[in-house]
Amino acid sequence: MPNRNAQHNQNWKKSAVYLMLPLVGASTALAGNRLLSSDVLQPPPAIAQSRTSTILSGADANFIATAAERVGPAVVRIDSSRTVQSRVPAIFNDPFFRQFFGGQVPNAPSSRVERGTGSGFIINADGLILTNAHVVNGADSVNVVLKDGRELRGKVIGQDPLTDVAVVRVQASNLPVVTLGNSEALKPGEWAIAIGNPLGLDNTVTAGIISATGRSSAEVRVADKRVSFIQTDAAINPGNSGGPLLNQRGEVIGMNTAIIGGAQGLGFAIPINTAQRISQQLISKGRVDHPYLGIQMRTLTPALKQQINSSREAGFQVQADRGVVVFRALPNSPAARGGLRTGDVIQKINGQTVTTDSQVQQIVESSSIGNSLQVEVNRGGRATTVAIQPGAFPTQTAQTE
Repeated sequence: MPNRNAQHNQNWKKSAVYLMLPLVGASTALAGNRLLSSDVLQPPPAIAQSRTSTILSGADANFIATAAERVGPAVVRIDSSRTVQSRVPAIFNDPFFRQFFGGQVPNAPSSRVERGTGSGFIINADGLILTNAHVVNGADSVNVVLKDGRELRGKVIGQDPLTDVAVVRVQASNLPVVTLGNSEALKPGEWAIAIGNPLGLDNTVTAGIISATGRSSAEVRVADKRVSFIQTDAAINPGNSGGPLLNQRGEVIGMNTAIIGGAQGLGFAIPINTAQRISQQLISKGRVDHPYLGIQMRTLTPALKQQINSSREAGFQVQADRGVVVFRALPNSPAARGGLRTGDVIQKINGQTVTTDSQVQQIVESSSIGNSLQVEVNRGGRATTVAIQPGAFPTQTAQTE
């Protein structure tokens, strides 16, 4: 959910933009070990401990200031850097070009350092911090800056690219913590308060409303993510990545992640229930195992049906009017092994009617690896059911279910 790095900017400039603030990179490499933890992780501690049972009242006339004052100390700035190996430009290997250098290829820098700034929030008094995975992805160094000015070295103990959630640990105790709310109870029109470090301006507070809930990854234009996003019009900008979105009671209900490039008032956050579920797995085992079927699919619409049936290149015909059409079952995937075919139109999973690809994604995500899913499809006008056992999502696969 703005920018991860130069390559990321190029890939996403026409869709959703991540909210990490890139800084000018240095030309020399930094020494240090990669921060992805290989240590044996301890059982997850209790998170989001509250030092007081007092919850802010929506009747407070100055509730935004009260929420910011309470939560602000638990919001941090995360400065990360990573060393990127440089390559000799391809033109230097062109024979016509090389003749001007007497056969010698100019020396290119061996590496460069890319730096970026994001936000995070403390969920445990002993130093556990939630942020976006893209803020710390590939980082050689993670520096956490607290509101009181303290700077602590951070260690990434786990990150999940599919949901863009990461957990960072710092060596500290008795830290201020946030209180987590319930993102499942959100309704459009409720207050939304964002705290973070946009554009290098630390501890910035903005406010708006919850504009919508349940925005699919396809709607947000991040098809490779497995999140139903919260939409808000609270102002969020580069550097807000990983910062908290609060309700009027000062509870964290989301993690600010993305905006739509070129738009105004279109910000998106990962629901805190999702972030908490993912973080618990990252804390306990350092990774998240996502179920997947291994299909490329699209929501069937009248226009898509007409396009398929009038195309010679499609290679199949669709008889159904509603459902999710399978364009491909990846070789040796759970779907292929279970008998799902190109041209099948998924209409029910475990008896639940599905009409959109996001519904299929949500059902698969909530299933268990190895447990059977009964998938009812329309195949050439006839109903048939196949049993598919979801497998673990392979990290090299993208934009499939």
